[in-house]
Amino acid sequence: MTTHATPSSSPSSTLSTPAVTVRAPRPADVDALVAAALAEDLGTGGDVTARATVPDDATGAAVVVAREAGVVSGLDFVAAAFEQVDPRLVVEPLAADGDRVPAGTPLARVTGPTRGIVTGERVALNFLGLLSGVATATARLVDEVAGTGARVVDTRKTVPGLRAAQKRAVRHGGGSNHRLGLHDAVMVKDNHIALAGGVTAVLERLAEGPEAPGHMVRVEVEVDTLEQLGELAAFDRARAEAGRRPVVDVVLLDNMGPARVRDAVALLRGAGLRPVVEVSGGVAPGGAARALAEAGADVLSSGALTHSARWLDVALEDEPA
Repeated sequence: MTTHATPSSSPSSTLSTPAVTVRAPRPADVDALVAAALAEDLGTGGDVTARATVPDDATGAAVVVAREAGVVSGLDFVAAAFEQVDPRLVVEPLAADGDRVPAGTPLARVTGPTRGIVTGERVALNFLGLLSGVATATARLVDEVAGTGARVVDTRKTVPGLRAAQKRAVRHGGGSNHRLGLHDAVMVKDNHIALAGGVTAVLERLAEGPEAPGHMVRVEVEVDTLEQLGELAAFDRARAEAGRRPVVDVVLLDNMGPARVRDAVALLRGAGLRPVVEVSGGVAPGGAARALAEAGADVLSSGALTHSARWLDVALEDEPA
């Protein structure tokens, strides 16, 4: 926290109220994830190398650096890692999550007991590299579809335990989040349809079933073929003609190329329906994302953003005395 006094506006002014700059609180998952990672790294013996080679009273400084261009995400984890290793360590952020930085950019400065700096290094860099990689991959995909109006979103294909952090990284890269988990939206996928007896059977249960979602819960249904989409469109068009609310808010077109996406959008519009059109399958940086967006996708969902993004190359470099 940094504080400074606000200058008086006149000699007769009463004592002014200090202006205070307050760092935003860390997301709730950060400290627990860092503690688990440090416990894994330190085991029961601690950092035997640091104890053997670095004097107990030594102090120093180091800088976390991006060795390549990318988008930053995970600086809260950097601060938490060093502070949990030794509360005497001070971490000064030199960049912010969401920043697009060139190679060589300093991201944070760490000062204090040298043992703590070398002990916390790997955990701090692991989180930062992984999450910045997600943010960088997301930014690349967002850039590819710029101007089309389509939004880039993530999926639930995340590292177990790191979902919230990876989804924040997607936002840092300019993307948006799909549902967080099974609890916050209805998403009917191919296995639901197969096991429940088909598209119409699923829609009937969603509309009138004993556990049908309430009006505040959005419903998304995945289709693999135009035939399935036609069945869905006929069901909701009949409801609309009867003066009833359509069941489906979002249609997910799975593994359809641009031509089929264009046909699917035309089918829906021809039925007088305007659900959000999401496209998944093969959506990744350097792929067909722009063509899919131009074909009519409102949303492009990509599991690759979180399960296949290459880590950003980050390092800890000594700062000369």
